[in-house]
Amino acid sequence: MPTMPSLSPPQSQGMVGRRTTAERVACGDSHYRATLGFGGFSVRVRSGLCVARLSEPASWRACSAVVRRTKTRQSKLYRATRSVGLPSPREPAKIVGVDTGTQSGTNGDACAVRVRGLVKRYGDLVAVDGIDFEVRPGTCLGVLGPNGAGKTTTIEILEGLKPPDDGSVEVLGRSWNESPREIQERIGVQLQETEFQDKLTVLELLRLFRSFYIRGSDIEEVVRTIGLQEKRDARIKTLSGGQKQRLSIGCALLNEPEILFLDEPTSGLDPRARRRLWDVVDSFKSDGGTVVLTTHYMEEAERLADDLIILDHGRVIARGSPAAIVASLGAESVVKFALADTDIHELAEDELCALEGVRSMRYEGATISLSVVDTQGVIAELFGLIERRGLVLEDLHTHRATLEDVFVSLTGTYLRDD
Repeated sequence: MPTMPSLSPPQSQGMVGRRTTAERVACGDSHYRATLGFGGFSVRVRSGLCVARLSEPASWRACSAVVRRTKTRQSKLYRATRSVGLPSPREPAKIVGVDTGTQSGTNGDACAVRVRGLVKRYGDLVAVDGIDFEVRPGTCLGVLGPNGAGKTTTIEILEGLKPPDDGSVEVLGRSWNESPREIQERIGVQLQETEFQDKLTVLELLRLFRSFYIRGSDIEEVVRTIGLQEKRDARIKTLSGGQKQRLSIGCALLNEPEILFLDEPTSGLDPRARRRLWDVVDSFKSDGGTVVLTTHYMEEAERLADDLIILDHGRVIARGSPAAIVASLGAESVVKFALADTDIHELAEDELCALEGVRSMRYEGATISLSVVDTQGVIAELFGLIERRGLVLEDLHTHRATLEDVFVSLTGTYLRDD
């Protein structure tokens, strides 16, 4: 019986898996699945590759397992039964690469997703117009923008559902043209709209989706993660909208993805359902996962995202952390007011911007919005100006500067506008 060669720490060859260390061993073209734990060491065999993971770099030791073939309704799998030898039915295993916990990239430049010059056209419409961005491992990138900004087109290209017309996309150091199956095994996708077989139960659907992958999570664990324990045997047609969205994310988590792509996951949900779904995303991130999220909800972006890009008409108009983007407005708060029975243009832009503490202003329908750095001082001066002009103030309110204010200042429209 051929045995697995002893493991020694060779040079890093690129990332396999989300854990700290991984070693890939070619095992012919058969499909296997095995997980063994002993002394901080585990083995996974998938897609013709044996992936040996160590919890500590110093734990290098010989490891092997007997693999026996079992028949299932979906395919023939191999299962490790004891740690005494790892035979391949075709040929002895051989080491082809090792990872020490850093992602592949030039000079150790870790990047979960890299996009350069991305372009997508639909006839004469340029939906995505030459955008560039990167996603750091273990973080959440929020992609903000109104309907039609290019968010869904962008994320569908990252997911491999649509080809770009120009530019390049790398996911986990791989391209969709060269390594589509490898990327599919390592990402989870939740689409903007998903239709399930409504007569299946929650468990039946999760088992079905789990069968599509060589490796994956325990189904009961996924049910607990998405908070559907009480609905595990319920038919999908009986679930609420929020429960169906959580089930959709559960399907995306079944293969233990390294990156989770979420396209407007809470659109149409009530606030309570939205927050429960945020908890699922937080749990994934806390385990070291990377998230790419599209949304047009300000609160969602500020709550989940470590970094943001704001899209408008297919172009990136702002990028950075939520706090940095808000700070770019150059204002601590926003003052909005309306005049009674008077055209708001009675107050000219020049005289409003001349008030001390006003950084910028804009007309918004029947109201005027001021971006300010001294709220109390500006309000006092505003009252004086209105009184001198013989005008009547009908409404006034203030709030701290938000991402919404940044977006409006950049585009002149609100993020939720259709």
